[in-house]
Amino acid sequence: MQLHDVTSASLSNRGPKRVGRGPGSGHGKTSTRGREGATSRSGYAMKVTYEGGQMPLFRRLPKRGFTNGPFKVVYAVVNVGELGVFKAGTKVTREELFAKGILKGNKHLPVKVLGDGELSVSLTVAADRFSKSAEGKIAKAGGSAEWTAAKPKKAAPNFTAIAKAKRLADALQKSKAEPKAQAPKGEKGAKAPKAEKAPKPPKEKKEGDKGAQGEKKE
Repeated sequence: MQLHDVTSASLSNRGPKRVGRGPGSGHGKTSTRGREGATSRSGYAMKVTYEGGQMPLFRRLPKRGFTNGPFKVVYAVVNVGELGVFKAGTKVTREELFAKGILKGNKHLPVKVLGDGELSVSLTVAADRFSKSAEGKIAKAGGSAEWTAAKPKKAAPNFTAIAKAKRLADALQKSKAEPKAQAPKGEKGAKAPKAEKAPKPPKEKKEGDKGAQGEKKE
């Protein structure tokens, strides 16, 4: 009999492990739990985040900051250079792009046209987004770009910052226009006269002082 002749053996039909039957059961005196530690106690349940003692993943990852992942918009991208396969005067839509095989995959993604490549055919391209260069190249070829979604509005100018910059520029220009007042050469501010020191009183000679040089003591 060989191993390949055994057909009824299946690991999924193994019997339960009979523990707590003493050393002769083959599972040890302590029923495969070992002698010490938390795993040998009743009621112990290992945490899902436990990684054998090393720093768990939820403590290794940073908790601060902001991610744009949940709010990110993914586009199906097509370049201007790929639109040359269409005939002049064709209206290029999402369905046409998928039919030609230019776009593949998820058909529900918004379409964005980028400006890589050159376009020599006048087309009417309908898409959700256009880059400035793509819009310019389509118009240059005699076509037009149709925004199927709302075209993003330009941000309102910050009038406070503009007024502040204008005031700073005017002040700088005014300071450059006004000549600086320079003092005439040779005329310096007069310094205050120094106070005269009072003469020191002569020192009085005490008895027992040495006489002047050249005089001998009697």
